[in-house]
Amino acid sequence: MKDKLTVLIFTHNEEKNIKQCILSAKNLTENIIVIDSQSDDKTINILKKEKIKFYSFPYHSYVEPARSFGINKAKTEWVLILDADERATNELIFEVRENIEENKFSHYYIPRKNIFIDRWLKHGGWWPDYQLRLINKKYFIDWPKQIHSTPKVKGKGGYFKNPLIHLFHGNLELMVRKTVIFEEIEANLLYQANRSVNSVIFFKKFLGEIWRRLFKNFGFLDGNIGIIEVIYQAFSKTITYVFLYEKYLLNKKSFSLHALS
Repeated sequence: MKDKLTVLIFTHNEEKNIKQCILSAKNLTENIIVIDSQSDDKTINILKKEKIKFYSFPYHSYVEPARSFGINKAKTEWVLILDADERATNELIFEVRENIEENKFSHYYIPRKNIFIDRWLKHGGWWPDYQLRLINKKYFIDWPKQIHSTPKVKGKGGYFKNPLIHLFHGNLELMVRKTVIFEEIEANLLYQANRSVNSVIFFKKFLGEIWRRLFKNFGFLDGNIGIIEVIYQAFSKTITYVFLYEKYLLNKKSFSLHALS
């Protein structure tokens, strides 16, 4: 397996998560590479202590710009991609080994169990949350650098039954911090695309996300944690368009001041 597969782990200030992620990856292979985006906590010290090969990559507020760099560092036929807050289960490890040997597909989509605080979010559109994470490098083309992009891979993809464990968000404070960063990026993309925005859209985005996740996809069945996640997602979708609206206002103000000067 070592000669066929590399596990790639992507980090930025992941001292709380990285060791457990490495331990789960070692159950699959000793061939592990970490791509670190200029961590300034104890992440690098942990990697050195665990004797894990790592490369530094310029910091970005999201992971996609580092993906192709990491894949190109691997020398094996296959790469399995993990983030530091993800864990490979024993069942998934067995399935990875089995499918690499069979070699039926050029890439595989893996479901994720999204865990928020102490709850697996089974509803609200969070399961099975397939992610393209196992790739035969021979068929890999590129991973676009845009936020939330997916890799370009030739050939036919397969789907795994067993999941990754994803310990997403961490806590409510981190959720809000991520929103400020990620939705600002999304708003910039919408602004560049001249996407229209008004107060009606604010309500459409908020209420639409509540309807889709809470009722259509039965998010309420995940209890209070599921409802909190639904409210957060509705807020997140809405704040993107609030940021977009602000950009148009600032641009209009800048134009007016320029005209008066």
